[in-house]
Amino acid sequence: MDITVVIPTYNRYRFLKRAITSVLAQTYQPKEIIVVDDGSIDETFQIQTDFPQIKYIYQENKGVSSARNIGIKHSSCNWIAFLDSDDVFEKEKLQKQVGFHKQNAGILMSYTDEIWIRDSQEINIPKKFQKIGKDIFTENLSYCNIAPSSALIHKTVFDNVGRFDESLEVCEDYDLWLRIMIRYEIKLLNEKLIKKYAGHEDQLSFKHWGMDRFRVVSLEKLLKITTSQEKTSKIKEELLKKYELLLKGAIKYDKIHDISIYRDKIANFIKRD
Repeated sequence: MDITVVIPTYNRYRFLKRAITSVLAQTYQPKEIIVVDDGSIDETFQIQTDFPQIKYIYQENKGVSSARNIGIKHSSCNWIAFLDSDDVFEKEKLQKQVGFHKQNAGILMSYTDEIWIRDSQEINIPKKFQKIGKDIFTENLSYCNIAPSSALIHKTVFDNVGRFDESLEVCEDYDLWLRIMIRYEIKLLNEKLIKKYAGHEDQLSFKHWGMDRFRVVSLEKLLKITTSQEKTSKIKEELLKKYELLLKGAIKYDKIHDISIYRDKIANFIKRD
């Protein structure tokens, strides 16, 4: 199995070196490493000198979805592994997933469990983000429970369901995984094979009020393409919950425009059902 590791980055030079080092330490080596620099203004360009074996692509700042999509486009391999530049792979991460897919040729996407690090200490993962792996679609409807850095995906999946939605500032992974789950079976390798480092002030998840606003966009899109009655019912149930939570948040923060939007959505939703 030939694997491309795609690493999107933006002003993460120090972390990026750590991420690449973890890939080069893999017991199963990828065929190529593509770093997509999304318009960094720090020393990120020096990564080409630090690691001359990587493929370095620079683009004007367009966001992480665009950067990942560029990496997919320029990949020469049939399998894509993503690695966020502030995360790292455990040494056997790729080897374990390769072994799984060789034994399960019909599965075209897998993901792993993870370790969370804050201030150099391992922390407990909140219950809602803990991996179960039994009903993956339901587990991912409320929150994204698949870290991009844990995913290994066959390239044909992107040909059939599309790539990351570049119109979404955040929750782009949540959006893509759900679209994949509509058509494909995804499996969890229940081992902690990546480390996620939290606490950076400029992490995208810290920048936006009401992250569910972006999840709602994804669920509304998903509702239009789902043919399963069971999945349709689950999506509608989750959408109504998110509409109601966003309305409460809009009222709390006195967001007049959003109050009107979510009141209308709830009213129309109830009327349709």
